[in-house]
Amino acid sequence: MKKPLELYIHIPFCVRKCDYCDFLSASADEETKERYVAQLLEEIRWSALPAQDYEVLTAFIGGGTPSILPAEQIGCIMELLREQFVWRERPEITIEANPGTLSAEKLTAYRDFGINRISLGLQSADDEELKRLGRIHTWEQFLTSFRLAREAGFDNINVDLMSALPGQTAADWRRTLEKVLALEPEHISAYSLIIEEATPFHERYAEHPELLPDEEEERRMYYDTKEILAAHGYERYEISNYAKPGFACHHNLGYWERTDYKGFGLGAASLLGDVRSSNTREMEAYLRGDYAGTSETLGGKDIREEYFFLGLRKMEGVDPGKYREHYAALFAKLEEQGLLEERGDHVRLTDRGIDVSNYVFAQFLE
Repeated sequence: MKKPLELYIHIPFCVRKCDYCDFLSASADEETKERYVAQLLEEIRWSALPAQDYEVLTAFIGGGTPSILPAEQIGCIMELLREQFVWRERPEITIEANPGTLSAEKLTAYRDFGINRISLGLQSADDEELKRLGRIHTWEQFLTSFRLAREAGFDNINVDLMSALPGQTAADWRRTLEKVLALEPEHISAYSLIIEEATPFHERYAEHPELLPDEEEERRMYYDTKEILAAHGYERYEISNYAKPGFACHHNLGYWERTDYKGFGLGAASLLGDVRSSNTREMEAYLRGDYAGTSETLGGKDIREEYFFLGLRKMEGVDPGKYREHYAALFAKLEEQGLLEERGDHVRLTDRGIDVSNYVFAQFLE
């Protein structure tokens, strides 16, 4: 029986890096993009992974902004992946895209390549907030991209949103939610802004937190998200992800459930059995064909910890299984604190536990 596998393909290019972003991405000239895609194809072609042992369930083309590439290059990547791996029938294949980088022709081509899910990076429906974030698009451009995706046949669309933005109020956030919900996307990812080091936002706001929503306002946005999306029929299946019934992202669920995955591209990570590895993060090294980055064999303790701090992100929680006795005292403590509860054969976070999830996850790091 073949083992399930997920694929991730990293496209590290964007039109302009957003001021809050610390992802492995940057703008680049056309020659660099072409050289990168050529090396990406080489890496896929000569992967040491025994592909015949696996069946691909999902693939995710992420970035950066994959939609910045010509459709033909995405087609070459998809064609080679189809040749190199065994795929299950009707796999979930996602591409990330930003408004302002899409066209009807690109979207039609994606469908022809077998891509059946698109994730649109909106972040906000307010043009002033988009400017403060350093986004390249407007709300109207997003609407055009969303409409074109529907016309191209995409019936599984995710919209990325971000709350607790500079100058944002809870009322502003509700307006963004309401405008997006009117479009009825199948999936919504709603994250709170985190000020990351080595970003323009860190320089701008780390010492001026008064320019950001205060804790009470941010908490109001958090609860509004849950309540408003639930009222519109979206199921919260992970801390930051909501979907209409049947549209939870299988690729994301695979990460949280520690399904084997293989990453291709600059800085891409892989988990195969008990070995976690990642490619080099140095562009020049990657373009030379020197892909190797880091690799480690996970011990039983590492796997046990990951099982809980990843799996407990899901609303259904995890089955403790063979780890129940090991964590019996911790389960009892967290239940007494009202942060964890048992539901059938699973343990899961309570509403209060979700509110302080980082604290709960840290309890499983021994």
